[in-house]
Amino acid sequence: NKALNSYNQMNINIDRPEKLILMLYEGALRFANFAKKAIRENNVEHKVEYIIKVSNIFIELINSLDFEKGGDIAHYLSGLYTHQLKLLTMANSENDEKYLDDVIRVLKVLIEAWKEETGVS
Repeated sequence: NKALNSYNQMNINIDRPEKLILMLYEGALRFANFAKKAIRENNVEHKVEYIIKVSNIFIELINSLDFEKGGDIAHYLSGLYTHQLKLLTMANSENDEKYLDDVIRVLKVLIEAWKEETGVS
């Protein structure tokens, strides 16, 4: 019940779908930075937890793509998001933050491009 109330409250606060995408990008960026910190601190439990959170966001982004309306851009984003999932898997299995650096760089570009394209902030 508490989770449902929290979800409903979040729905009220999101007046545009564009804002939700921005929130997903920003959340993924935050969790990727947390995962990077966990690798530095040799905290395997937190590393895995945060990499899973970032992965789940990318999976949700892939699932939300509209290939009919989005055309080439949707296909490009699908490939980009899928590549990020591969990098996250490598960061986890090799315990190497260099893969997270690549994910973080891509997320920063996506955030800026999305803000510019949609006007949300």
